[in-house]
Amino acid sequence: MPGWDLPSLIDHTVLKPDATRGDVLQLCQDAIQHGFTVIFVPPCYVDEAVVAVAGSVIRVGIPIGFPLGGHTTKTKVAESVEAVARGAQVLDMVINVSRLKSGDHDLVRQDIAEVVRATPSVEHKVILETCCLTQQEKLTACRLVVEAGADYVKTSTGFNAAGATADDVRLMKAAVAGRAKVKASGGIRDWKTALAMLEAGADRIGTSASLKILGEWTASEGGR
Repeated sequence: MPGWDLPSLIDHTVLKPDATRGDVLQLCQDAIQHGFTVIFVPPCYVDEAVVAVAGSVIRVGIPIGFPLGGHTTKTKVAESVEAVARGAQVLDMVINVSRLKSGDHDLVRQDIAEVVRATPSVEHKVILETCCLTQQEKLTACRLVVEAGADYVKTSTGFNAAGATADDVRLMKAAVAGRAKVKASGGIRDWKTALAMLEAGADRIGTSASLKILGEWTASEGGR
């Protein structure tokens, strides 16, 4: 088993609709304590999160067009520009699933590219919502993300019918062929599942169960 530096591979996340300011501040403290280098918080808490992790290596991430992806491009760009102006350094935007499934590939590519161009100083991940897509649509989405200049393809929001699968991670890894990285997210709640995603080729794991996964990893043979 590879010697994973697991905390550095996890995007430590709290995006549930009933998350409170206290939950967000606790997430920040967890990241500082356990070595998570990226956190994701609701956009309304970006200011508090940036202040809470100031002076550390932790980057604050914000979801864009979340969770459905059907926002107009202008709205996604505005969300992105505001988040970056407030200190966000990572943006995870939801692809326009409806346009993708309608075959409007140029519009999907443009939607992503305009966010990337408007916020060139930060990292961009694009959520495909794989449970809604056919195999061919997943491959097409990966191509469009790469062509639009984003840094990652990401499996899922965690707010739909299903989340990440190892098969999807392998498919996406092959499709981007080194031109982008892969983030597995959605339904990853234990070390066994996280390990399956990493072994399938995921470069990052997005999860709200980070502390549980970290505890199981530490207790395992590979985490010692």
